Amino acid sequence: MTHSQESDETLASTTPAAPAPENATAAENAPETVSEAPAEGTTAATPVPGPSAVPAPSPSPAAPSPAAFAARPKAPAAAPVAAPAAPVAPAVDLAEAAKFGRAEEDGHVFLLLDGEEFPVGQYPGASKDEALSYFVRKFDDILAQVTLLEQRVEAKAPTTDMNKTVAHLREQLGERTSVGDVNAALARLSALEENIKALGAAERASHDAARSVELAAREAIVAEAETIAAGDPTTIQWKVSSARMNELFEFWKQAQKSGMRLGRATEEGLWKRFRSARTVFDRHRRAYFSQLDNNNAVAKTAKESLIEAAEELAASTEWGWAAGEYRRLMDQWKSSPRASRKDDDALWARFRGAQDKFFAARQLANDALDEEFGANLLVKEALITEAEALLPIKDLNATKKALQSIRDRWEEAGKVPRNDMQRVEAGLRKVEEAVRAADEDNWRRSDPEAKARTSSALNQLEATIAGLKDDLAKAEKAGDARKVAKATEALAARELWLEQIQKAAADFS
Repeated sequence: MTHSQESDETLASTTPAAPAPENATAAENAPETVSEAPAEGTTAATPVPGPSAVPAPSPSPAAPSPAAFAARPKAPAAAPVAAPAAPVAPAVDLAEAAKFGRAEEDGHVFLLLDGEEFPVGQYPGASKDEALSYFVRKFDDILAQVTLLEQRVEAKAPTTDMNKTVAHLREQLGERTSVGDVNAALARLSALEENIKALGAAERASHDAARSVELAAREAIVAEAETIAAGDPTTIQWKVSSARMNELFEFWKQAQKSGMRLGRATEEGLWKRFRSARTVFDRHRRAYFSQLDNNNAVAKTAKESLIEAAEELAASTEWGWAAGEYRRLMDQWKSSPRASRKDDDALWARFRGAQDKFFAARQLANDALDEEFGANLLVKEALITEAEALLPIKDLNATKKALQSIRDRWEEAGKVPRNDMQRVEAGLRKVEEAVRAADEDNWRRSDPEAKARTSSALNQLEATIAGLKDDLAKAEKAGDARKVAKATEALAARELWLEQIQKAAADFS
């Protein structure tokens, strides 16, 4: 018995009693042992594997997440490709199948390709149609994978494993273990390769664009941090800037966590710049607030010294002197450096409290004096009324005597309330000035020396005026305009003096 006959008997012993229906799937129709395409010169039976599993589409990666602080477009996410439900194997079109293969009575099946026949396997114990249909369905399984790949390409799914799938399908077609239009399937695979190449280029362009956006966003974080760190420490608003720097750090962490990867070298370079900016900013902030604390301590020391002096004065009853000291302390307070707002407010409250204590005590003392001096005020107001009755003056000597009596009683009356002091003093002063003016007028009229001085002045002035008139006449005659102007000015002044002296002389007559 030949090797081939032994194989045939073995296969016959394992062939099912009846072949599976033609409309079942290839996996359901497969017998437990089927002879595939043997090596040339042998018909050894080999196990027939089930149809190749259709590779599930790879999940689309999430679109890159940009830094939270900047609005950045996301890379377009590929539309998910739903894996089609496993189709029920249709009935094989035997007339169409005959174009690409044939079966023999013993179940051997051959592939017709480019005018040549290639053995693909054997399906013993079945009819020729059933054997041919089995290997056609295997080809249909390959086409189903091709179709699924075409759908993924059309849906622009990620191309990660597409080229590997094409290579696997080419390998399956090259094994010659199925019956169908191999050339058409290979042409579809070639077209797929071109489409996958184009899709891959688009993916890379999209990835590059998304990476550019992510890189720009990350650089914007770094640039803003560097700008803040480069600010003048004396003008920076530390509270606002510190909050913004912390916010930028949170943006950075979020970008690192969920943003697109930029490459280790790029990310490390950006991080070094960002970390350096934060370090500089923190150093400037610590230095600024350290200096501020020193200034605050100096200001507090200076103002606490002023407060001690103010608190010592608070119990003083030397009202006038102490009030002047408080004015001096207030001037020093205004010229002192400011402490922090909280400390300055607390220090000012203590300083003002000492002042208030002193002035409240002085006010109480003044109120007590005002109450005590109220009776004196009534006496002096009556004396003012009595003094005003002396006007107008009729008898100067009698008026002077009466005024002196009023003055004596005025001094005996004592002090009046502070708020009334100026008013009552002014009332008596008015009468005193009127009496003094009358007395001076009377003296001027009766003074013999004054009369003599007035007469001598009149004589001298009249002689001077006569001389000036002669000078004026000569200047006019000579036509000397400068001398005319000078003589005219001098003559007008002397004549005015003469008029005043003549009036004074009339008062003595």
